[in-house]
Parts: sequence; C-alpha cells; structure tokens
Amino acid sequence: MATVRIGISGWVYPPWRGSFYPKGVKQKEELRYAAQQVPIIEINGSFYSLQKPASYAKWHDETPEDFIFSVKGPKYVTHERRLKEVETPIANFMASGLLNLREKLGPILWQLPPHLKYDAERIANFLKLLPHDTQQAAAVGRHHSDWMKERGTQLEIDEKRPLRHAIEVRNETFKDASFLDQLREHNVALVVAESAKEWPEFLETTADFVYMRLHGDGDPDEGGYGDGALSRWAKRIRAWLGEGRDVYGFFDGEDIKLRAPADAQTLMKKVSAPA
Repeated sequence: MATVRIGISGWVYPPWRGSFYPKGVKQKEELRYAAQQVPIIEINGSFYSLQKPASYAKWHDETPEDFIFSVKGPKYVTHERRLKEVETPIANFMASGLLNLREKLGPILWQLPPHLKYDAERIANFLKLLPHDTQQAAAVGRHHSDWMKERGTQLEIDEKRPLRHAIEVRNETFKDASFLDQLREHNVALVVAESAKEWPEFLETTADFVYMRLHGDGDPDEGGYGDGALSRWAKRIRAWLGEGRDVYGFFDGEDIKLRAPADAQTLMKKVSAPA
C-alpha cells in the first residue's frame, strides 16, 4: 500500500523558536522535538557541505523508529560542477556517512540551479551514476577521494535497501518529453515544486513515488498556505496514492518560515481525512 509523509525542509530556523519550538527547548533538542511532530525531514546541510558520519548516526538515534530523512545532494555536484565530471564528488557524498541513517534513509534530492538548461547527454551521464540501493551506494562510495579518509567515511551497510532519487529543475528547457523519458527509465522522480511561479511547475510523475517541495503559493495574506490551497494539494496526493505511488512532501522552512510545520501537519490530516 502506498504511503504519504509530509514534513519540513530543514529544522534549524531561529524564527521557529518560541513558536514551533516551545520555550525551553534547547537548540540541540530541536531535531528530537521536530521529529515527534512530523514524519519526515529534509536534511539541508548536506547541500552546502559534506556532513560527517557521526552527525548522520546522531540524527538517526535522535528520531523515532518510524521516522525518515530525505538528504539533499551537494551543490558542488549540481551548481558548481553542473553535473559534469561528478563521479568522484558523488562517491564522496555516498561515503560521507548518509548510510549511517540505515532504515531511516529516504530519497536523495538533487536540486538543479535555475540557469542550468536541459542537456540530454549531460542528464543521461548523471543518471547512470546514481545508485539505486544501499549496496550500490557503498560500492560507489569506495571510489571516494583520498582526502576523505582524514575526515572519516562510512561504507558499511546493515542491510541492502532500495535508494530513491528525485531531481528538482528550475529552467523551462526541461519541459521536454525526452527528459521525462530519461527519468522514467531510471525511476527518478521529477520534483513537483510550487514556488509562486518563480520557477516552472511540473506535475508529471516519472517514478513509483512523488516528491513535493512547497515553497509558497504567492498569497501574501496567508504567510504560508491557506485552507483552500492545502485542500487542493491533499486532493492531488490522494490521487497519487490511488495510483500506488508513495508521496514525500516538504514545506520549505526558509521561505515560509513560521507556517511550515503547521502547514505540514494540516496537510497530513487533510490527506488522511475522508475525501
């Protein structure tokens, strides 16, 4: 049976302290608290720099048994290298410790920059590099750079598990049937992202799961998502679930700030309620 998890992108936001996080919750306790309120959180720090094995192990241990993390791929791969010659950077990422999340490792998100245009060959080469289970991820990680040995690596797995990937594009040139075919061939999800029309919106499904990122619908009176907007998303999610697709959704705390956790909780309730 298909499942849905709606959560938040990141968890360290000062405006949430005293609102989402009750007074008295220390910063080091914020993840533990947030993971009790939503069933999934997107790790953003991995986008800016490689995290360490000990951090992933700590995050695993601080969260409930049925909790899941999504991990954002490094901007060095997507923004700096622009997906070109990224075999070693991807190996470094796979070796950096995310396998310490074990059963809590959910999809990996690859977010492309707005200026990157669709190039079929570049996308094809990139997709071929992505491991689709933890055993493959460990094998890829063994090709990491020598300097990674000093910072620490983790290539042991406790079990072979499927590994999912989603790609978020922000350029109109990706509205190409060939691109969708490439994603479907590799079972990679095209991210459904709402950004108040700042970037193009895609609703096509290309994998056995859906990955949503909700940055805001542009209604300045709401400061987040209104009831009507959340009801529309709940209807879409129920349709995807009806197709047998798992759904992972995230409200962007950086853009929506105070309302993101509440919107995530409300949307989960709407999806679960009778249509």
